[in-house]
Amino acid sequence: MTGLRDTALRKIQGIAPRFLPFADVATEAVPLSRLLRLSLFQVTVGMALVLLVGTLNRVMIVELGVPATLVAVMISLPLLFAPFRAFIGYRSDIHRSALGWRRVPYIWKGTMLQFGGFAIMPFALLVLSGFEQAAHAPAWIGQASAALAFLLVGAGVHTVQTVGLALATDLVEVEDQPKVVGLMYVMLLVGMIVSALVFGWLLDPYAPGKLVQVVQGAAVVTVALNILALWKQEPRDRARASRVETHPEFIDAWRLFVKGRTAVGLLVVIALGTMGFGMADVLLEPYGGQVLDLSVAVTTRLTAVLAGGSLIGFAVASKVLLDGAAPEQVAWWGTLIGVPAFALIIAAGPLGEPPMFVIGTALAGLGAGLFGHGTLTATMRAAPRAQVGLALGAWGAVQATAAGIAVALGGIIRDLVVALPGSEAFRPEAPYTPVFGLELALLVAALVVLVAVRRKQARLSQTMSYSRRQDRPDLTAAPSDPSPREARPIGGEPHDDGRLTAL
Repeated sequence: MTGLRDTALRKIQGIAPRFLPFADVATEAVPLSRLLRLSLFQVTVGMALVLLVGTLNRVMIVELGVPATLVAVMISLPLLFAPFRAFIGYRSDIHRSALGWRRVPYIWKGTMLQFGGFAIMPFALLVLSGFEQAAHAPAWIGQASAALAFLLVGAGVHTVQTVGLALATDLVEVEDQPKVVGLMYVMLLVGMIVSALVFGWLLDPYAPGKLVQVVQGAAVVTVALNILALWKQEPRDRARASRVETHPEFIDAWRLFVKGRTAVGLLVVIALGTMGFGMADVLLEPYGGQVLDLSVAVTTRLTAVLAGGSLIGFAVASKVLLDGAAPEQVAWWGTLIGVPAFALIIAAGPLGEPPMFVIGTALAGLGAGLFGHGTLTATMRAAPRAQVGLALGAWGAVQATAAGIAVALGGIIRDLVVALPGSEAFRPEAPYTPVFGLELALLVAALVVLVAVRRKQARLSQTMSYSRRQDRPDLTAAPSDPSPREARPIGGEPHDDGRLTAL
């Protein structure tokens, strides 16, 4: 058995670098098998996202007959926890435990939150739907229990993903961070795809008992995979556990994060770009069905097209970042690709060209992958290594909040157009064109802000370069001149990990 396992691992290690450009992040200290095991936390996050946004969304509306408005409120509840991701990441940066861990306790707490939410969710949904055996229960119990379940799962997902990514970046060198980020997000996509297929298979045909089994099975799988992912990943630092350290308050750490850099501008870019790419996520399939008369099977494959484009975007971003490209430049190219992508999607309706629609969808996925990887890497590099959790939390908070607002806003705009007097006479694409047009405008705005950010970066780099030249000792001075001995080292005082952080 051991020989078979070793053979399988060698096969995987040989294949992965050829097909995943970011899989060569592995070293002797951090082998690929260890990184793949750590990435299982992203699989559980993907499973939770599919269950909340996809499977339960459809089951609640169609099979359980829950009003769509109430379903939308329940699905949006996890977003209430998204703004706290920066605080969670900061706390994991400075956490002290008796075992010397920083990240593991928070990932475990997030896992328990996910488990608790999944444990009560199916029964809460059955009560919420007025299920026959639960008809005697007051309606408010079902509503409150379902709200609590969705909130717990959302809190767990945000905690696990934020701190898990911080732990992954802790294990590798700074130059390898783009590759490990790419690997982690590929595993997120893998988790979403596999979970969608498994959930669909298990719930066909639907039965209330199957719903209970599937959701609680997801709870058990989440705990098992997260324990496997964490096993012997973070080294125990007894010195950290024993020494007394003082840390700034969160607000002071946040001010340090944004002071003198372009971090705020970068977060604005993340918000604009995320909304630009994400507003049509729930509208692409209806657009293909109502406007282009595509079948359910064809529109369902659009999810795979979008995910495939994102996967290619992550792979390309990892490769060019490894070759030395600036992450802001990668994000700029991703945003720029999104502009013709949505132009093609808009034009496909009036022209009646499904191939144009599919190409636009694939380009949108490609642009979103480049943009997401570029902005995430730029945000990580905007903070000292000791504050990487805060940086990742800030990116996650802005990204998740903007994505939630974008999805809700896209649906509202479409419904408002449909509700207009005389809307029956509108062309089929009329309710969707304003949404796609707004996405184009948001992407153009993101491009403008990115240009401003890069210009400020250039000015800061020139200022720092000039300051370093001023600090350089006069090498022509006489040996008796004390000034060279008193001069600071060339380049001034280095950053704690040697990186340039003037973003």
